[in-house]
Amino acid sequence: MTKQELLKKKDAYIFPCVTTYYSEPFIAGRAQGHHVWDIDGRQYLDFFGGILTISVGHCNPKVTSKIKEQTDRLQHVSTAYITEPAVALAEKLAQITPGRLQKSFFTNSGTEANEKAILLARMATGSFDVVALRHAYSGSSQLAKAVTALSNYRKSGVISVGISHALNPYCYRCPFKLTYPECGVACAHDVEDTIRTTTSGSIAAFIAEPIQGVGGFITPPREYFKIVFTIVKKYGGLFISDEVQTGFGRTGKTWFGIEHWEVEPDIVTCAKGLANGTPVGATVATPEVADSFKGATISTFGGNPVTAVAAQATIEVIEEEHLLENVDRVGAYFRKKLEALQEKYPLIGDVRGMGLMQGLELVKDRKSKEPAAQETNQFMERCRANGLLIGKGGLFGNVIRLSPPLNIAEAQVDDAIARMDKSLAEM
Repeated sequence: MTKQELLKKKDAYIFPCVTTYYSEPFIAGRAQGHHVWDIDGRQYLDFFGGILTISVGHCNPKVTSKIKEQTDRLQHVSTAYITEPAVALAEKLAQITPGRLQKSFFTNSGTEANEKAILLARMATGSFDVVALRHAYSGSSQLAKAVTALSNYRKSGVISVGISHALNPYCYRCPFKLTYPECGVACAHDVEDTIRTTTSGSIAAFIAEPIQGVGGFITPPREYFKIVFTIVKKYGGLFISDEVQTGFGRTGKTWFGIEHWEVEPDIVTCAKGLANGTPVGATVATPEVADSFKGATISTFGGNPVTAVAAQATIEVIEEEHLLENVDRVGAYFRKKLEALQEKYPLIGDVRGMGLMQGLELVKDRKSKEPAAQETNQFMERCRANGLLIGKGGLFGNVIRLSPPLNIAEAQVDDAIARMDKSLAEM
């Protein structure tokens, strides 16, 4: 089909709520490594990675070869049967997840993983109340939308019974109008105030992304989660770390983002980067929490053998190519380059994130911090014109999200920075 035919059929046959970037939607044709080509054959450097999903490069042969081999051997049987790939993946996750996390439940997405985690927490504790954070994003189901705290993702009459939202650690736009560290991390203590005033006083769980993804790569102070963890345990809750975007080395050095804050969660949820683009979700819990699930359940596609081998292969590449270390090293290099752009362009109000999960908050004026949403769209358009794909997010739509594959080198960073510099200058 031609570009015009595709766009016309997209409008005719796909829900209009499935939003796309750019004034003229980007139509992907193929991808390889760190690049994507549109259907006209133009090449782009990919610094969004399918929303933090392409961990080891597009169509990585070490992953796709395992997928092809497994597809020819056994494609699907459901959880009614045991398969070696699913069991092997569960064992591997037990080895690399922090603390005492050991047992996995496989699904197809981060939404489902978060749903299962909250259901499990309510069963394990006998409590119903769940505390989440403002600016959170947890998925597209009814429950996940209730946990989400971004108005644009909460349309259509979301039912929020049993969900409360504490103030999030948004240092750049501190809700208390304070400055870190003199603030005493007041946002962390607000979790206790939220429990005392908006719940029964006995909670099932606290759920949070170590770095808020769709919210705009909001990164907490180093003390934040330790304080929150103590509060959550005081009120009987389980700590759920939503690692859908931060998992599998994205933040550098460690497999999971929460490890940077030295907290051992009771449940971890993950998806996206686990299988390099193959649909997957996993809820990993401690033995006693996992064993508390009441009644029977299935997941028709969860733990699918093809998906499971894709996930195993992705983890193997991360290990064999030492990508946790690469993300830490190249991420630090990337951060310095982004901070140099910030010094050059007043439009960039804040630079934040960890590893290869870096965000730029764009503002009209650094003193007022008025969000520059229109300029953010213009910047994305210019980057596309200059052959660079990036993402955006934030409550005000003014945060540029940068999340290239974990195996990029400094040369690709220099290339991306040059394209961003050119794009900013053109604005």
